[in-house]
Amino acid sequence: MKRVPLFLCLTLLVPSFAAVEAQRSTEEETVIRVARTATPAVVSVSRRGGSGSGVIVRADGIIITNAHVVGNARSVEIRTADGRTFTGEVLGMDPTVDTAIVRVQATNLPAAPLGDSDRLEVGQVAVAIGNPFGLERTVTRGVVSATNRAPEGVDIAAGLIQTDAAINPGNSGGPLLDSSGRVIGINTATYTGTTGLGFAVPINVATDVMQQILTNGRVRRAVLGVGTRDITPEVARYFRLPIEQGVVVVRVIRGLPAAQAGIRVEDFIVALDGEPIEHDGELRRLLRAKRPGDTVRVEILRGTRRQTLNVRLAEG
Repeated sequence: MKRVPLFLCLTLLVPSFAAVEAQRSTEEETVIRVARTATPAVVSVSRRGGSGSGVIVRADGIIITNAHVVGNARSVEIRTADGRTFTGEVLGMDPTVDTAIVRVQATNLPAAPLGDSDRLEVGQVAVAIGNPFGLERTVTRGVVSATNRAPEGVDIAAGLIQTDAAINPGNSGGPLLDSSGRVIGINTATYTGTTGLGFAVPINVATDVMQQILTNGRVRRAVLGVGTRDITPEVARYFRLPIEQGVVVVRVIRGLPAAQAGIRVEDFIVALDGEPIEHDGELRRLLRAKRPGDTVRVEILRGTRRQTLNVRLAEG
């Protein structure tokens, strides 16, 4: 058998190592980079009776977490990735979207950059970081499974991001990140006894709460006063609708703007201020940009007749 010089054997092995490195760069380097970048901004949040996670979003000590993580506490203990402990002041919260804002007295903290949750696409990479079961800064990877979800049993007035990145008790309040390490959501809930069904509050919703609390000291939310469901192909067939997207009104709350404007159960909302409504999450997104007292044009389909109603939004 012909003997091959040792240096040649090593040379022949190089391509296989290079292939492994190339495979790692495509399959793993993204998550490694996100973890290295974002982990320093992830904190643990503790109070009497509970604990969870949070994420630093401003270097001057502003932290976003879940309302259910801070509960009724006015202050919480914040532990940073470098081991420092602070007393965090709960500046305010909006339980309807499970978001709370906390401030610590510190400067030059590592802050996570924020993404745009209104531009998410199903299938893109999603990385969750948090403190499940006290295991600090655990990283899990998945994808954005769906957007604008309103799962039964999860009482949050926002179209949630669904992800299969593992979310467990203690992850609540931690960030869901995109492949660039930008925060796209705040992890909030999971279905008990299931895997691959986690949910996060879109970061645009959470930052709206943050801006209102920092500016006004409280959240002022515009309310239309309806309960809606997405129009599905089954709904469209049942009602013999000339449209295939929009939302159907399933509840009208007495005394609120929709009722006062004449909106009825089984009306179909197809546009708000001229912008088409494809699903319930889109309606919520558009209303989120409004303020109490604003007047909006709600285009509805009633039977086969389209009409536009002017509705003055209330505060709720």
